[in-house]
Amino acid sequence: MSNHAFPTTDSGIQYLDQVLRATTIEEIWALHCEKMASYGFDRLLYAFTRFKTQNSIGNVDDSLILTNHTADYVKEFVHGGLYKSAPMVKWVADHVGAQSWSLMHERIRNANLSAEERRVLDLNRRFEVLAGYSIGFREVSVRAKGGIGLCARRGLTQSDVERIWAEHGREITVLNNVCHLRISALPYVSRKTLTARQREALEWVGDGKTTQDIALIMGLTPATIEKHLRLAREVLEVETTAQAVLMASFRNQIFLVPELRIA
Repeated sequence: MSNHAFPTTDSGIQYLDQVLRATTIEEIWALHCEKMASYGFDRLLYAFTRFKTQNSIGNVDDSLILTNHTADYVKEFVHGGLYKSAPMVKWVADHVGAQSWSLMHERIRNANLSAEERRVLDLNRRFEVLAGYSIGFREVSVRAKGGIGLCARRGLTQSDVERIWAEHGREITVLNNVCHLRISALPYVSRKTLTARQREALEWVGDGKTTQDIALIMGLTPATIEKHLRLAREVLEVETTAQAVLMASFRNQIFLVPELRIA
């Protein structure tokens, strides 16, 4: 396999520079998809949650999911819940580092698959999700977990992927870790967005201010502050204002520097 088919160290540095300068998740994700495709991985599935427990990786609606797989594949794998039974997703949930999909192929050869795992296998075969690597990221919180699946382009076998990884695996792993660190530090929303007033009210609650204090600071009535906080709870789909502050903080939607504020 020719070295000229893959990026040089200089292009890796250029990629890192672009990622570090980016101010939105969308911008970083577009850069990352392009970069990974240059190595031969043209379909990616990234997920990050701050709601992992000992027995679950949390509700998909509370997670940040980024992918360039087809909508049909995402519908079955993610929204259909098959990801819960995917061997490589299970591996990522409990490990840090890179793991070859040969682990999955070994289980297939040994017929060591559950009925749900066979459904995942059938889906992957239909969409030619056959060869690749997965990376589990190191987190500072036991409740947080991020990972990415790198699917090789159609026509590449797992043996081809192993050769790519032998030559570029360290660089690919570093680039993915930096991408994850940047994405997890940026604000993201699931469906609805907090308004500027809702964010400000939540920030003052996070600072320990009372409704009366916030009304005085923001130049509004207490009733209006209560309305902003109620609407913020609805946007974040939580029951209490304390939960709203926590959720907004998890999603990096409050206490943002001006250039990162969500429009």
